[in-house]
This record gives sequence, structure tokens and C-alpha cells, in this order.
Amino acid sequence: MLINAEFKEALRQVLWQFRAPIRYAFAYGSGVFPQGSAPSTSKASPHAHPPAAVTKWQTHGGKIIDFIFGVSFTEHWHSLNLQQHRDHYSFLGSFGSGTVSKVQDNIGAGAYFNPYINVNGITIKYGVVNLDTIYRDLSEWDTLYIAGRLQKPVKILRDDPRIRLANQVNLISALRTALLMLPENFTEAELYSKIAGISYMGDPRMDFKAEDPAKVSNIVDAQMANFRQLYLPLIDNLPNLSFNDPAVSQPGWTESETANCRLQQNMDPIRRGNMVRRLPKVFRKKLYTAYQTIFDMPGREFQALMLQSKDEDDYSKRVGGVFERRIAEEKNLDRVVGDVVRKTVWWPTMSQSIKGVLTAGPARSWQYWGEKRAKGKEKDVKTVEQTQKSKPE
Repeated sequence: MLINAEFKEALRQVLWQFRAPIRYAFAYGSGVFPQGSAPSTSKASPHAHPPAAVTKWQTHGGKIIDFIFGVSFTEHWHSLNLQQHRDHYSFLGSFGSGTVSKVQDNIGAGAYFNPYINVNGITIKYGVVNLDTIYRDLSEWDTLYIAGRLQKPVKILRDDPRIRLANQVNLISALRTALLMLPENFTEAELYSKIAGISYMGDPRMDFKAEDPAKVSNIVDAQMANFRQLYLPLIDNLPNLSFNDPAVSQPGWTESETANCRLQQNMDPIRRGNMVRRLPKVFRKKLYTAYQTIFDMPGREFQALMLQSKDEDDYSKRVGGVFERRIAEEKNLDRVVGDVVRKTVWWPTMSQSIKGVLTAGPARSWQYWGEKRAKGKEKDVKTVEQTQKSKPE
């Protein structure tokens, strides 16, 4: 994603303040990309003494900047970071890097977050994730925790070839999943909203109003051009999906933030069955298990089917069979896929939130949730005000 060069350099300078080796890193969220057009009502900036590039970029109000750090060896990384930045850690750091790494790797989605950290005058939150964990989630969708973040525009600050390849699989999987939940004809905004919404489906923070209920539409509305940059090459390569809008023949339409072109997908069950077959392995197995119950399939028959559908080495040979085509023709496919997404997202996100009390400490956790709740209430008030204004006199 293209961002201001000075702002990008300010983000990169944050990484250089860590002596522990960061192999892969990206910045994400509202501190990096705008979400919605309305400026923040809060006049207080979370940053102590931010570089001019950060102040200039965050024109809608200062926001904490979120990072994910991909590391090779979790315990070794925390050992080095504890020596340099003990103040970044809660009481958990007193038990040493072994305990910290076990909490990271064995609870939740494999991420360890340190929030409200001041680096170079910027307030950041950074999550540490093992590269193997990132790779597995991108390619298999076992939690959709990191995969969901990378399905939306992010700024890659340090790249890794294996992760870059796995993320291409993640993006095409997100596109296919969205198509399985959409009708034959739809708009770009509807497509990107489905994709952006994957990681929020089943997120307990949405239920507890710790996230803006309009967050997905805010993200998409403000970043249409960025979503195109991610997904247009994939749309062009899918044989069952095409644009059905004369606007795409206009020069420069891909950079437009206001264009919302129409698309059409082929609803042929053979093609859609192939999409089902090419979903990420762990996620696909959950979908198959859901349809075992729906179709009332005997256990032995289902196990035989699972043996037949083991992943082949050649990705192009993953062709849907009778079972996948039957799934593709099922009238409630969009609902079932959505349910599987929710079940995949719910527990890792919930356990990460619970783990946050340990990793951030009670005080910072309470501060974080308080700010999230305040934002949710602020959005609720704005929604009510807009509704009242729209009512006829």
C-alpha cells in the first residue's frame, strides 16, 4: 500500500528501536489508514512528541499505531526484548522469557501484545507473533487472527518471501469466501465489505460494543482504491468473476475513492464447487463438518470422503467433486459459511482478549477496553443523531 514517504520512514524508525530481530513487520489499523471521513472528536493526542510526519498524516486526529512483529524464535526474541525494554511488559515479564513465550504461543491466537508503548514520541501497540504461526494462519485459516488483518490494507515494513506467498493464498481465499456469501450480481463495496468483515464476524468486541458497529463500512468507504490494489489482480485471474460495468473502461477509475463498480459471478455449481474445494484446509474441514450434519451423512461415509479430499501437492488439482458441488448448490450456503467464519474467529479473539489482562496488565487492559467502549458509545450517539435528523419534520 502506498503511503506518504515521510510517514513510512517514521514507522520504519520504530522498528530500529528494537534490538531483538524482527523478520517481518506490518503496521495496520486506523492509525495508518483512515477509517471513515469524520474527524475524531477527541482533541487529545495519544502521542507524546510525535514526528511531524505522523502529525501530518493523522489529519483526522492522533491515533495509536498498531504493529505486528513476525519473529523466528519466540522465547529468544522476548529474552532480548526483556533486557532492552522491560518496561514494555506487565508483571508477566518478571517470570522470564520462557513464561512469556508460553503464554504467547499456547493461549489464544499466538500473539503477544504490548499496548501503550512510547517509541520515538509515538504511542504504539505491538504484537509479537511467531513466523510459523503467521504462515499457518494465512495458509490454513486456523484462527483468522493474523489472516484477517492481512485481508485488509496494511503497510508492510519488513517482508518475508514465505509469508508474502502465503498471504497471496490468504487473499484469494478471502475473495472466494466472500463470493460464496454473495449473490450473482453485487458491487465492489459489497465485495470488499464481505472481505473486510470476515475478521469481525464472531468477534466478541462487536457484541460488547467495544468496536464501532459501522467499522467495516468505514474501512471500505475510506479505502476503496487500496482494496482494489489488493484484489483487482485476483479478480482478473478468477475465471468465474468479472466486472459488469462500463465505468471500468474509464481511465484512472482504479484510483477513484468514489467509484463503486458492479461485478458478476458465474453461479455454475461446478465452478463454485471448485471454490469450495480450494478454501484453506482447516477452514474447509469445518465447513465440511457443518454440511455432514446438514446432509445427515453417516460417519463412515464422511470419513471416506475426507480421505479422498486430502490436499494434493499441486494446488491446481484441487477440483471439487460431488460433495463440493452439492454444497455449492445449497440455498443457505452464505449463512453456513458465515457461521463457520464466526466459529473460527470467536474463540481465538475471545481468548486473546482474556490473555490481554495478563500481557498488558490489569491497568492497561482496563484503559484499552475503556477507550474501545467510549468509541462505541460515541458512534451510537452519532447514529441516533443522524437517524433523528433524517426523520421528516
